[in-house]
This record gives sequence, C-alpha cells and structure tokens, in this order.
Amino acid sequence: MGTPFDDSERRVWAGSNHVGRPRAALAELRRVTRPGGRIALTVWATPPAPGQALLGRAVQAAGVPRPPHLPTLAPEDDFPRTADGLTGLLRGAGLVRAGCRPLVWDHRTTPEEWWHGPAAGVATIGRIVTGQGPATTERIRRHFTALAAEFTEPDGALVLPHAALLAYGEVAGGDAEAGGGAEAGANRGDYDAR
Repeated sequence: MGTPFDDSERRVWAGSNHVGRPRAALAELRRVTRPGGRIALTVWATPPAPGQALLGRAVQAAGVPRPPHLPTLAPEDDFPRTADGLTGLLRGAGLVRAGCRPLVWDHRTTPEEWWHGPAAGVATIGRIVTGQGPATTERIRRHFTALAAEFTEPDGALVLPHAALLAYGEVAGGDAEAGGGAEAGANRGDYDAR
C-alpha cells in the first residue's frame, strides 16, 4: 500500500495494528513529520472481513481460549476500528484534513501457505495456535482445514476477502494550516492504495 517513506511527497506510512500504544505512536509520527507533511496509516477494519476471521474461527471451533498473558491494548489506548474511529484518532493527535476510506481486496494464497505463519508462531494468532502444545495445534489445524474449504476454489487456491482502513491527515503549518492546496487526497494519488 504505497511506499514506506518518500521525502519528496512528505509521506509517512505506518500500521497501528502493530503498536502497543497507537496514540503515542501517532503523536510521534506527527512530531517527526514536518509542517505540511502528510501521514497515512492502515488498520484492519472491525468487524473483520470473512477471510481475515478464518484463523480465529478455527481457534474458536477448537475450543481454545485466548491465553490471558497475551498483551492487549489498554482501554485508554484503544480506539474503534471504524472509519470514524480512525479519523477521530488522527484528529485527536492534532492532524488536519484527516479522512479515512475502506480498502477491500481478495488475498490469494493456498491453505498450506496461510497455515504456515500461525503454525510457526507468527503474530498473536500464532502464539495462540502454538502456545498449548502439539495436540492443540493439530486440533486447530483440522478445524482450519475444514473451514478453509469455504474459501477454496476448484484449483486449490485459497481466496480470502480482506478489509482494512486507510486513514490520512496532515501536520498543520504548511498548506494544510494556510488552507491552500486541494482537499486531502484529491487529484494527488497520494492515498491511492492500488
């Protein structure tokens, strides 16, 4: 979804699904972005698209609870994973001309590839899958295989609908503060996630 950083376009990209304190992370992004610079970030939408929920459904079907020791966001750091919630987070951090739009796509993979990450312990879902021993991991895998059939095409491809939110805003002080320039994202291609 765009380039990681391009100083000529004055952009910063980040994903706030992967930080423990999203408000503090956004404040830091704003601090290091020059006046008039733009910040864009993505988060997974809530509720998740059906393809994104596949692994969680397999864990639930296997009767495996989320271990209490896994970190969660503190209530004061959390925010709604909706367009309004994410836009509000940016505005709360002092960004101007903030907005948000949904992104939807089908992620194409194979059941084996999609299972490989959690089976290797990647991310929170991987810690849940592998954290209770091989027998539990195998039980989750069997449920995953059964549920994945819903998204598997005749050629064996796994086609998983996904949805995310792309939010953007500008640091006051440049065109954003002076009121110059176009509407955020208009005729620029800056926030185009193609």
